[in-house]
Amino acid sequence: MTDEPSLFAGVEPRADRPADPADAAGPDAAAAPDAGLADSPLAARMRPRTLAEFVGQPKLAGEGRPLRQLIESGRVPSLIFWGPPGTGKTTLAGLLASRMEAAFVPFSAVTDGIPRVRRVLEEAKARRAATGRGTVLFVDEIHRFNRAQQDALLPHVERGAVTLIGATTENPSFEVVGPLLSRTRVFVLEPLAPEDVAEICARALRDRKRGLGDTGLSIDEDALARLGIESDGDARRALNALETAADLAGVAGVAAISEDHVAAALQKRFARYDKSGEEHFNLISALHKAVRGSDADAALYWLARMLDGGEDPMYLARRIVRMATEDIGLADPGALAVTIAARDAYHFLGSPEGDLALAQAVTYLAIAPKSNAVYRAFGGAGRAARETPAEPVPFHIRNAPTGLMKELGYGAGYRYDHDEEDGVAAQSYLPESLSGSCWYDPPGRGWEAEARRRLEAIRASRVRAAEEAGSRKEVGAELGAETGAGTTEENRSTE
Repeated sequence: MTDEPSLFAGVEPRADRPADPADAAGPDAAAAPDAGLADSPLAARMRPRTLAEFVGQPKLAGEGRPLRQLIESGRVPSLIFWGPPGTGKTTLAGLLASRMEAAFVPFSAVTDGIPRVRRVLEEAKARRAATGRGTVLFVDEIHRFNRAQQDALLPHVERGAVTLIGATTENPSFEVVGPLLSRTRVFVLEPLAPEDVAEICARALRDRKRGLGDTGLSIDEDALARLGIESDGDARRALNALETAADLAGVAGVAAISEDHVAAALQKRFARYDKSGEEHFNLISALHKAVRGSDADAALYWLARMLDGGEDPMYLARRIVRMATEDIGLADPGALAVTIAARDAYHFLGSPEGDLALAQAVTYLAIAPKSNAVYRAFGGAGRAARETPAEPVPFHIRNAPTGLMKELGYGAGYRYDHDEEDGVAAQSYLPESLSGSCWYDPPGRGWEAEARRRLEAIRASRVRAAEEAGSRKEVGAELGAETGAGTTEENRSTE
């Protein structure tokens, strides 16, 4: 499905342009203002013909804003409009084209392939040679262009042989190749404000030429407000719903469109969600950050949004397990078990009953004490491991399964922790170059308050060991000459 129905009504070559045979009737010709619109949907008929008719996007199209200046100047670089459906991407492209001294060629990334790209580029070259006019190539749904199609355009955009205007609902940094993206300006369109959508609908209801003015219908204030709010910033959806509501009112023989008519026309509000696109990553980021921020209500909301949008519950279960390890950790050692149990419960119950297990786990994580101490500690240990990949294992903690290995000092000096006071031996377990390294630093929250107390006592023993024994290499050499030193049983050095 293309981003906007049909179309560029009102986009015509300017009168002062030189004649161009390549722009005669054909696939690249712009439509006459009202050609073929009589039976078109209301959204197509009400497409703005001038900048004065355009509603919304004040950050881009408002007085003195960058896009408005481009439209008014008629000097347009290659650019991409990125935004949700029904926010004006195709309309703005048409308004730009109507002010330019260039041929305007609509192009569908869905139905047109590389052969058409090549033909358009050949015509653009011939047009410039014959008349000096440039070509604007408008690519609807440019995110559907594959890499080969984008690569075919790149050198021509770079040389200025064509001016590219793309429209996409997907993040162009994910979908457009880097070299092409770097040669375009990206304009981000936002969902229309409810009052803007309501204004567009009210105008359509008044317009006798292109809208519903001839029906004589009015609309209740609450009905108009509902259209503005529940269309989710999508003017096309609002106009389609208005047209349906008007039909319902006409069948009922009433003079005003009521809120019930609008509710029936809107039906279910479907989530704007793409499981492989930017919104997928936005929503999972929101869920994760809500859990980390201890906002159970927000976490449940984002979880529900993703489930309603059709997200794979097992993807959510995996992310929830990740949250338990990254953001709760040992502040609540039970958090990991809760998330694993939620995953298993979903496997057992399925949907929709299993959804509640995920919701229970998310709520638990949100209100649990937070700690990323294990996450940070493992990161630090990992960096140290990568920086010292050849450090030998200290002799006293090596395995010594053979007599020769014992003679070489393997296991010599090892102290059996269970025979020590408090079950902790005063010895080091790190390579000498890393002796004294401390990566795990638990905060005083949840169970890690107790962990911190224990760790301080254990590390105090490590300090005493270093003071008493000095270099572990020297200790290992001295004790290696003694028989069975530091063990209470013959086989303990092999454990």
